[in-house]
Amino acid sequence: MGLHHRALQLVFPPQCLQCDGLVLQEGGLCGPCWRDTPFILGLGCDLCGAPLPGVETDHAIHCDDCRDRARPWARGRSVMLYRDGARRLLLALKHGDRLDLAPALAGWMASRAEPLLTERTLVVPVPAHWWRLFRRRYNQAAVLATGLARRLDQPVCPDLLMRRRRTDTQDGKSPDARFANVDGAFAVAPRHRALLQGRDILLIDDVMTSGATLDACARTCLSGGARQVSVMALARVTRDG
Repeated sequence: MGLHHRALQLVFPPQCLQCDGLVLQEGGLCGPCWRDTPFILGLGCDLCGAPLPGVETDHAIHCDDCRDRARPWARGRSVMLYRDGARRLLLALKHGDRLDLAPALAGWMASRAEPLLTERTLVVPVPAHWWRLFRRRYNQAAVLATGLARRLDQPVCPDLLMRRRRTDTQDGKSPDARFANVDGAFAVAPRHRALLQGRDILLIDDVMTSGATLDACARTCLSGGARQVSVMALARVTRDG
């Protein structure tokens, strides 16, 4: 750490990502906010990262959601449960223009991504429709994917996938309605078709609920020539909240 950076920290000490509390280093959470942020630790579903009861094992274990509905991807991880402090962080990034949160959030994702990486991995975000991108000015999934790829020194293609049509919000829909809503909504950008061939894709999204959007994107990648797909979400919505 340079003298200039140390001097800045003396004048502007690092603050918690969620509140005004002081922390030891930039991009951290204070004690109360850390306890209020439900990180997923221990045994988790190998396809979506949802926490499971029991002790960690070398064998792949799947949650009820991933047993009930076949996933087109090989493996998956999530960092947090989508509630409490995690929900506030995601909403701040997504709707509150808090792009300053992205480096820390992407770093947390990078720390969980190693089991999903291969020598052929290409990091790809779930795309936003151009109208939503125009209104929000950025795609939070692309911001996270770029930060994660930088941390892991992996190639990233933020615009490999595109939305062919604008879809309704998934909020309030049943799982079957969510899957129907995004069916056929994605395509590989023509200029990136060659890049996709034979690659292992790591799909990135901010939140996974039913997995419908990741499912549609994964199938698009596989039909476009990808060898396999893994997925990672910053937060996972589970049935018990």
